Amino acid sequence: MTIRVVVADDQELVRSGFAMILDAQPDIEVVAEAGDGAGAIDAVRRLAPEVALLDIRMPGTDGIEACRTISAETDCRTVMLTTFDSDEYVYEALHAGASGFLLKDVRRDDLVHGVRVVAAGDSLLAPSVARRLIADYTARPAASAVPSSARLDVLTARERETLLHLARGLSNAEIAAALVVSEHTVKTHVGHVLSKLGLRDRIQAVICAYEYGLVSPSPEGETSPFSPAQARRTHGEDRSPR
Repeated sequence: MTIRVVVADDQELVRSGFAMILDAQPDIEVVAEAGDGAGAIDAVRRLAPEVALLDIRMPGTDGIEACRTISAETDCRTVMLTTFDSDEYVYEALHAGASGFLLKDVRRDDLVHGVRVVAAGDSLLAPSVARRLIADYTARPAASAVPSSARLDVLTARERETLLHLARGLSNAEIAAALVVSEHTVKTHVGHVLSKLGLRDRIQAVICAYEYGLVSPSPEGETSPFSPAQARRTHGEDRSPR
C-alpha cells in the first residue's frame, strides 16, 4: 500500500526538500504541497492522504490550527515539523491531535521512518521531546488543579492498570510481563482504553494519565517515566502494533 502524504511549510526550499526525500521512497507518494495551514487543510479534504506533515509556524492558519481541523474532520494523521522544541509547541500540537512531533533537523531516514510509523497507526515523538513532555508533568506543583478522575470510571481495573503502564512508557511486551498476560491481550486492553476515553493513540493516553492524576510526579532525583530507551520506543523503534 502506498502512503499518501501532504507536506505543508511556508519555506519553499524546506517543503520541497521534505517532499523530495519522501517521494523517492517506493511506498510513499507526496500528493500535494502547501505553503500555509489553509492550503494543507484544503489538500487533505480533497485528497484524503494518510499523513500530513505540518510546519508549526506558518502565516495565516498555522500548523497547530490546521492539525486541529484535520484531526477533527478527517482520518488523516499529522506529524508536526518545527525548528523549535519548546514545551509550549509540544503540548499545543499534541492536544490539537498530532500523532507525531519532529524537529526539522531530523535525519532523512528518521523522517521516512516517522511517516511510516504514523501511517501504521503508531505514535511518534523525538526522544528529546518525549522526555521533556513527561518531565513537565512530573515537575508540576502538587497544588495544581487535577481534573476529576470520573472520566476514568469507564475503564475496568485491568484497563486502568494498562493505562498506568502506558504512562510509564512500557511497550506491549513489558506490559504483558507486568500483568502476566499475552501481548494479544495487552493489545486488546490498549484498544479498549483508547476507544473508551476517545483517544487517538498512545501519546494521548500518556497525557490523559498525567492530567487525571493516575500517575503521580516522580520524587526528585528519580528516573523519569521515560528512560532514553523507552523514549526511543515512543519514537517508533518499538514496532509492535498498539
